[in-house]
Amino acid sequence: MAKPVSIEVWNPNGKYRVVSTKPMPGTRWINLLIEQDCRVEICTQKKTILSVEDIIALIGERCDGVIGQLTEDWGETLFSALSRAGGKAFSNMAVGYNNVDVSAANKYGVAVGNTPGVLTETTAELAASLSVAAARRIVEADEFMRAGLYDGWLPHLFVGNLLKGQTVGVIGAGRIGSAYARMMIEGFKMNLIYYDLYQATRLEKFVTAYGEFLKANGEQPVTWRRAASMDEVLREADVISLHPILDKTTFHLINKESLATMKKEAILVNCSRGPVVDEVALVEHLRQNPMFRVGLDVFEDEPYMKPGLSDMKNAIVVPHIASASKWTREGMATLAALNVLGKIKGYPVWSDANRVEPFLNENAPPPAACPSIVNAKALSLPVSRL
Repeated sequence: MAKPVSIEVWNPNGKYRVVSTKPMPGTRWINLLIEQDCRVEICTQKKTILSVEDIIALIGERCDGVIGQLTEDWGETLFSALSRAGGKAFSNMAVGYNNVDVSAANKYGVAVGNTPGVLTETTAELAASLSVAAARRIVEADEFMRAGLYDGWLPHLFVGNLLKGQTVGVIGAGRIGSAYARMMIEGFKMNLIYYDLYQATRLEKFVTAYGEFLKANGEQPVTWRRAASMDEVLREADVISLHPILDKTTFHLINKESLATMKKEAILVNCSRGPVVDEVALVEHLRQNPMFRVGLDVFEDEPYMKPGLSDMKNAIVVPHIASASKWTREGMATLAALNVLGKIKGYPVWSDANRVEPFLNENAPPPAACPSIVNAKALSLPVSRL
């Protein structure tokens, strides 16, 4: 029998019981649920990752919906428990749902929500931040200062890479990849080479227009090129940022062979999915190429790093914080709550999961719709005409 899990309760007499497996930023998401007669139970257990048994205890005998986290294993066991408790809705507070067995959710008729559309700029900003920090060796220099080692200016002290006029490579030019590219091009006047299965027309038009603006003002124009292969990007770019989806074709996309293709002083950034990079091969490459640098927000065996990675001075590692801006995290909490609430209330599914502004406008009630349900088609859920 599962041990009791500590909780915080809002609106104890609410008609619908909604469980959140973690406290989430902001209070709007709580208020939106309470306003629709929900009893909200928030797990306050001092435990970073809840076990399946912990979550079963939270679900209990009656539960209408659960808001969960990407660190949790949502498969057959949890969806069957939620179904037995009368629940028909689960939402990740994340855009990704690699932790969710959607086929198991379909089997039990549980709608699976996620939170796209709110992470684009903040994720791109972190990728840009890691690019700059790696290029200018900011983390190394910070540690040097804190250790009391600085005793005066030296010509060779922490010499890094100038970004202006260099080439930024983007693998996966979707919303986040394109936003990152725009930041690096407009911010540092970098040229672009990108690889994507689909043409990034809007990004190309942006770079062309910015290049014409620079030329009209007497500056060197920036350029763009769509590569025929990923290897072309790896060979030619000075800074490479990864923004692919994670599937069988992108697992270990960056490996020993692809790393060997890159320039000796290249910078690699990954804010997408950890398993896109073969971390063991990366550690060895960093060890053999001290001027090669990397910035990582995600890891192959998260929350763990492969042995040796934390020892690499030419690696910047941060704990999966790409979405960690106040506005974004509060927005993610709101969208996740509205996914669950919408299914409980029988609302249709929003027609464009990436157009989330109407749900985030605090000066107006949110639309009567589920912002994003990934298995809506499998469950034959109606689509909103709003």
